[in-house]
Amino acid sequence: MKYLGTLCLLLVFVSCSTPKAMFDYDRNTNFAKYKTYNYFPEVETGLSKLNDKRLFRLTDSIMQSRGFIKTATPDFYINIETAAFEPDRNAGVGVGVGGGGRNAGGGVTIGLPINSKRNQEVVIDLVDVREDQLFWQAIVEGYFKEEATPKERDAYFKAILLKAFEKYPPKK
Repeated sequence: MKYLGTLCLLLVFVSCSTPKAMFDYDRNTNFAKYKTYNYFPEVETGLSKLNDKRLFRLTDSIMQSRGFIKTATPDFYINIETAAFEPDRNAGVGVGVGGGGRNAGGGVTIGLPINSKRNQEVVIDLVDVREDQLFWQAIVEGYFKEEATPKERDAYFKAILLKAFEKYPPKK
């Protein structure tokens, strides 16, 4: 029983992970030439209108804090797509109790799921407007709580976007 508290604490840390990101880019790209941006004219994020507004507002904030200017005639477009999927149902922690003696044994085990949230993948593409070529991409996976408050949604999308743009522009 003295390990029950430690086990509960471990489950909390395992289930509350930060967003994970993967990056890819064209190594021949001169990132210094990109100063202005905008969104694809018909961007479809797959989110609600309110979440779209959050996502675009937070993206604008991050881009402008890094010196980029949003304009009608940009150097590059930003495209954002999302997809939600159920986490692996086999992910869990097994807890067991057993005992035995005199050539006899027995045990009881239960499986505890690690998370009950939905996974969400956010793909951010940066496309050169003049050449119509993808030159940078980030794919970020996070855990989206559908019953989140507006404040929690802001924090979630901010964490996703900061992770996505963490390595943009790439260091050569």
